[in-house]
Amino acid sequence: MKNILKNILVVALMFTALVASADSSLRNSKDESKTILTLTDVIEGNKLLIKDAYGLTLYTEQIENSGDYIKGFDLTELPNGNYYFELVQDFKIKTIPFSVEENTVKFEKDNESTVFKPVVKVEDDLVYISKLALNKQALSIEVYYDNDGYNLLHSETIEGTQDIKRMIKLTEKGSYKIVTKSDGKTFVENFKL
Repeated sequence: MKNILKNILVVALMFTALVASADSSLRNSKDESKTILTLTDVIEGNKLLIKDAYGLTLYTEQIENSGDYIKGFDLTELPNGNYYFELVQDFKIKTIPFSVEENTVKFEKDNESTVFKPVVKVEDDLVYISKLALNKQALSIEVYYDNDGYNLLHSETIEGTQDIKRMIKLTEKGSYKIVTKSDGKTFVENFKL
């Protein structure tokens, strides 16, 4: 009964994260050199990044106040190319793409996307892994045990479902690492039993 309630809580939190999505907008300021980024319903501790097309992080900021986030950026100085803002929240990552061409910033609102992060919960010797995969994206799971270096204990890929759930029983006390991959992103959780 206790596990059922915890699973319901995880699903409720993921649904809340889905519904309470931070809305975003990008617009040029009056002087045309600044781009104003507006994000609604952010939470203190969320992280905002600017990355280039290769995933290299050019800017990082931790959100200090919950509510609306409004800030001007001079993106016109970036070299010609494709870039994106990335808002990293508890259960998801929102990507807001833009491009720069000859000091002109072009917004790509239609290409915004949201990726739901896998949730890893450890309780006693059980690991619960869940992920919301609205487009039935695959989730790769690897479990490593530290025995003078990390050794792979378990590996699997789950696909074809929107509500991914997996429970893994661990038998040894010690340090573990869980690596999950989905939507082109890698997530790592380290913990001890």
